[in-house]
Amino acid sequence: MTREKLTLFDTTLRDGAQMAGVDFSLADKRHIAALLDGLGVDYIEGGYPGANPLDTEFFAQRPKLKVARFAAFGMTKRAGRSAANDPGVASLLRADADVIAFVAKAWDFHVHVALGCTLQENLENIRQSIETALAKGREAILDCEHFFDGFKANRDYALSCAKTAYAAGARWIVLCDTNGGTLPHEIAKIVEEVAAHVPGSHIGIHAHDDTGNAVANSLAAVRAGARHIQGALNGLGERCGNANLVSLIPTLLLKRDFAEKFEIGVTPEMLATLAKVSHTLDELLNRAPNRHAPYVGASAFATKAGIHASAVMKEPKTYEHIVPEAVGNKRRLLVSDQAGKSNILAELERIGVRLGKDDSRVARLLDEVKQKESLGYAYEGAEASFELLARRILGQVPDYFEVERFRVDVERRHNAQGELVSVAEAVVKVRIGGETLISAAEGEGPVNALDLALRKDLGKYQRFIEDLELVDFRVRIFHGGTDAVTRVLIEFRAGSGESWSTVGVSANIIDASFQALTDAITYKLLKSGAR
Repeated sequence: MTREKLTLFDTTLRDGAQMAGVDFSLADKRHIAALLDGLGVDYIEGGYPGANPLDTEFFAQRPKLKVARFAAFGMTKRAGRSAANDPGVASLLRADADVIAFVAKAWDFHVHVALGCTLQENLENIRQSIETALAKGREAILDCEHFFDGFKANRDYALSCAKTAYAAGARWIVLCDTNGGTLPHEIAKIVEEVAAHVPGSHIGIHAHDDTGNAVANSLAAVRAGARHIQGALNGLGERCGNANLVSLIPTLLLKRDFAEKFEIGVTPEMLATLAKVSHTLDELLNRAPNRHAPYVGASAFATKAGIHASAVMKEPKTYEHIVPEAVGNKRRLLVSDQAGKSNILAELERIGVRLGKDDSRVARLLDEVKQKESLGYAYEGAEASFELLARRILGQVPDYFEVERFRVDVERRHNAQGELVSVAEAVVKVRIGGETLISAAEGEGPVNALDLALRKDLGKYQRFIEDLELVDFRVRIFHGGTDAVTRVLIEFRAGSGESWSTVGVSANIIDASFQALTDAITYKLLKSGAR
């Protein structure tokens, strides 16, 4: 039986960035784009070039993608000028993107009030914008903003917007439930009506989660004829968020009603990385993963003691709707935590280490990881620290240097201009072989000072670390209070462009930071082949 293709369009880097508390750096955007590309999504929307310096810079040097097409988002041309003379359209065409996703008003009320133009002018703006993008060799997509509200208010006009885009050559006409207020039965009915005028092979759905129905609405749209789904990792998005791709992807791939009829670009091998991708995004955002998230949460396959626990041990398939490992998760029996070896073996294989499941070192590593995680460590966003932990147990990490002591002082004082400033100074004493080295440095803060002091003189290893740059630093506090535990994630980048993250945990933020710093330098020495 031939299955139809469904395309997945990720909006994490644009729509997801509008969620309160979400703030991506340029390094974050590049990291997330790589995660999405590895997951197998078809489109990655990078942002709104020209709207802010960050997005403009991101499109000036686009991420290197192996699978996904890179999309720029922006408005259709304004009324009263041609597309060729519209600054917004010009910014989109200058962006290094494969696809331009235009957004246009599909609700007649908004055309009059927000745009201040006639209904016909809005249709002309849609047509000219799409034709201009196509003429420049770009794929064009139209997001019909507030489509479902517009359809209820003026069915014929909302349809005219969709039909105009299709006639102009848009690859996808995306029906947006922009305020998230439409329910699944309404979505299905309206998508069916639109599909009578525009082929379903060109219809997409963009659902917000204001009623908690974004995933259900997306699935209802597919059943009604849509063949393109927009959403975001972990459901990020404005207000209550967007349709959660982390829930949609395994549903489409593993649930019979969809898997038998449709195919997506995510393979079973890619799906097995889903939990890691989800948790890595949370770590980048410096927030705790949702333990109760469908498919990927720590509690998604957890069972407490009692009749269910014993039954799960005997017949897990009768109590779990999918095999946890299919999405990179694992079963947890809260009385006696079992499983985990498969995850460890998968991570070891990722770093190029192959061990048999009965190798005693696998059990040792699993025990060590569990012990570390109980203290607050998390390795989803700190792959370099995990690799060092694993290779140390395997005896594959040399003792490059030993830190005998370090000290950090922070002083608030007046500088030469009479300004009140805070100055951090760090001193680090290291032993390399029989040689003792002491370095001191001032920095913009205690961690910066420690980083500069540690990397100021590593003797015979100095040449391996000269191109290192600390690009990100994140702190999360656990168990708040006077005895708070602090987790620090640090990201370094080498001159080659390779980047990696490490983690440190301690009741003392400086100590946690120093753990992550020494791990990062050790990882660079190991990867450089230093002896």
